[in-house]
Amino acid sequence: MKNFEIIIFRDQRKIKKNDWITEEIPLTINLNEKELVTLLCSPMDLKELVFGFLFTSGFIKGKTDVKNLIINQERWRANVDVVNENITEKLFFKRLYTSGCGKGVIYYNPLDLIQRMRIPLTLTIKGEEIISLLKEFQRSSDEFKKTGAVHSAALCNQEKIIILKDDIGRHNAIDKIIGAAILADINFEDKIILTSGRISSEILLKTNRCKIPLIASGSAPTNQAVKFARELNITLIGFIRGNRMNIYSGEERIK
Repeated sequence: MKNFEIIIFRDQRKIKKNDWITEEIPLTINLNEKELVTLLCSPMDLKELVFGFLFTSGFIKGKTDVKNLIINQERWRANVDVVNENITEKLFFKRLYTSGCGKGVIYYNPLDLIQRMRIPLTLTIKGEEIISLLKEFQRSSDEFKKTGAVHSAALCNQEKIIILKDDIGRHNAIDKIIGAAILADINFEDKIILTSGRISSEILLKTNRCKIPLIASGSAPTNQAVKFARELNITLIGFIRGNRMNIYSGEERIK
């Protein structure tokens, strides 16, 4: 965050005030010496962002696939070397422009979409536990309290938030918690994702890539996210407000 002097216009008066403004940087990821993508993101937790983005895009299967990662914070570049030296040529991917604020991009392998596997019922949770987790989640971001300009994402178990990350992009925030979990060797299969933004198909595909059985938000899903969630047996919950919530798929996991 940076502190700026701004003008507040109130009651036909101009008042000077110092205010916190969230930071935005362009991070270019070079994969095996080839430029892959530039992400507009917040300048913290960049290692986690890179790992999460590469994992959810199918470029790596885990942290041991990364031989070297150097982040240049003067030029905002992440230079990554992975075990598969020909990954950018051999991976049959398609670039997908996301529905995020600004121009986001994810990569997916069409074979992954064909070979989607339903997620087993490895998790059950009480509805009030989901509501309690989201209430804690919504109070947890210090940067949002100061700037109102970031999305948050959290990885949880049934009792508590394990990892919480912020970013100007909701996709980036998801990738950051995934990258942090990969680096910490955390198992995804009995975990929950909370997000502050709407749940679109790209967010759902990131969830499926990790085999995470449940994703929830105080906001809404899109129709494609609901279709994917029902096909993949992911529990999708939205519009958590007060003591109520909408369950769009996977209601068997909610007790």
